[in-house]
Amino acid sequence: MKLHVINAGFFKLDGGAMFGVVPKSIWKKSNPPDENNLCEWAMRCLLIENGKRLILIDNGIGDKQEEKFFSYYYLHGETSIVNALNTAGFSASDVTDMFLTHLHFDHCGGGVIRRGEKFDLTFTRAQYWSNQDHWTWATHPNAREKASFIPDNILPMKESGNLNFIDLNKPSPLSEFEIFTASGHTDKMMIPIIRYNEKTICFVADLLPSVGHIPLPYIMGYDTRPLITLEEKERFLGEAADKQHILFFEHDPINECCTVKRTEKGIRLDQTFKLSDIL
Repeated sequence: MKLHVINAGFFKLDGGAMFGVVPKSIWKKSNPPDENNLCEWAMRCLLIENGKRLILIDNGIGDKQEEKFFSYYYLHGETSIVNALNTAGFSASDVTDMFLTHLHFDHCGGGVIRRGEKFDLTFTRAQYWSNQDHWTWATHPNAREKASFIPDNILPMKESGNLNFIDLNKPSPLSEFEIFTASGHTDKMMIPIIRYNEKTICFVADLLPSVGHIPLPYIMGYDTRPLITLEEKERFLGEAADKQHILFFEHDPINECCTVKRTEKGIRLDQTFKLSDIL
């Protein structure tokens, strides 16, 4: 098995929204904002190569929305998941499985492309993976999350016939990883736990957007159930510290990976490094 980091560009979000009740005077030390109070965030995906199977975990925002939509998020860098794959030596048609941690637009938008007035799958040969509970949550959204669940990103997956639902009560049908389920950010977000060369690598998605979110109270204002996130982080980070799991960040603009440790103040950052340093 081989792992490849796929960088699908950067975007910006409001710093206060990203850190919830934590004061700006504190969070700006780890994530400095610009003059508009916006912080930069990565869209870092992971490609798992295992024999004939090529699994892509998340795919960024994509490029099919209207100009007004993109004006809110200041996309920059390589914003095409297809180009990012090409840079890594792969094509969209090579992907056999498109695994989606959840269906917010910055995680799934690159999985569907616009062709004139129609929408097609970006990865035409791939099976797309979500779970039934989260799919229902995303396709019947609450008012708080509605703007994050864009129908043009989501519905074409089912219409294509390539959508599959993972039964979260059974072992993952993708044998390359296990799944940790988190419901504080959004209902039934799936965190892949990958066993690789006697190491455990956790693709943390929006459970931990950056190293700046490691302290337990540092929870996004976007989370629908922050107290559940608090419990999930405590359980997840405790195990990560005790077992020296490697955390792979999707959104941290600088740090790809880190380990954490127990301290008198709770779980804290230990070391940061690139995934290539351990492969």
